[in-house]
Amino acid sequence: MIPITRIAIVGLIAVIGLNLWFRKPINKPRIVVYKKDRKLELYSDRQLVRTYRVGLGFSPVADKQREGDGATPEGDFYIFVKNNKSAYYLSLGVSYPNVEDAARGLRDGLITKAQHDAIVEAHRKKIAPPQYTKLGGLIYIHGNGAKSDWTWGCVALENEDMKELFDSVTVGTPVTIKP
Repeated sequence: MIPITRIAIVGLIAVIGLNLWFRKPINKPRIVVYKKDRKLELYSDRQLVRTYRVGLGFSPVADKQREGDGATPEGDFYIFVKNNKSAYYLSLGVSYPNVEDAARGLRDGLITKAQHDAIVEAHRKKIAPPQYTKLGGLIYIHGNGAKSDWTWGCVALENEDMKELFDSVTVGTPVTIKP
């Protein structure tokens, strides 16, 4: 029989305690992404619950302006879908473009008035905004790795972190992406 040391017991208690602490129900989940720091914070109401390392778009500094620019958008969004059959392990749909992006897109001639109005209406109803405009779309928080900036504008986590986040949030969860 292998003797159990005091350090091993303390370590085991710490791991079990952390897992039990995290499994508390998340109340009013909220996600904040800090692009510069490559981190995603998960909050339960106002309490920080977890911090995850993330990878971003291949052009990570800029705010997303148009389809194909490789930039991760900045602003206030919400989760509009949870996809457990994602090509990138698991994914959470981020409601880009938002109302501010729609106003910019209309002003700059990237989208039509009808597309602008459809984006505004989607946000009013908290559903998926149009995903195939010149503003770009299909922005997700997903798995498949956070070691580099490799996505087309998404926020990528390691798979085990993505599973934890996926299980902690609901459709409608607010997402703020900061520079």
